[in-house]
Amino acid sequence: MSTPVSEFTLTLDQVRDYEFRVRFDKEGLPELIMDEPPPLGRDAGPSPARLLAAAIANCLSASLVFCTRRARVELGPVHAEVRMQIVRNQEKRLRVGRVEVVIDPNIAAAGREKARHCLEIFEDFCIVTQSVRQGIDISVSVKGMT
Repeated sequence: MSTPVSEFTLTLDQVRDYEFRVRFDKEGLPELIMDEPPPLGRDAGPSPARLLAAAIANCLSASLVFCTRRARVELGPVHAEVRMQIVRNQEKRLRVGRVEVVIDPNIAAAGREKARHCLEIFEDFCIVTQSVRQGIDISVSVKGMT
């Protein structure tokens, strides 16, 4: 892969059971509670799958906003809906099976022609979506368990 352009580190600490507190590495960003739904967790916060769905939809929406602003296309308030399907693989393990994102940028009829080029390219600039689509190299280690 390429040389890193930036890097960040987040920390997670267990609160109880499947509930974790996420601390971000930027001052001013609030902590986030994540949790699994019942029967494992208590739904005290979004699950990892829900955060992934939100990250995909947010990144795509932001990429579209960026492109249309550069093209000087006026948007109304952008609305996005993301649907994530959880499936079981051959080993009966839960996996993300499909993600559908519908973005409504509220582009006025007068700006639609100007926005066509953005609609062709905006996905390619979405860091999260393109990384998930291509697969991400993930390294895992567990301290004290070598």
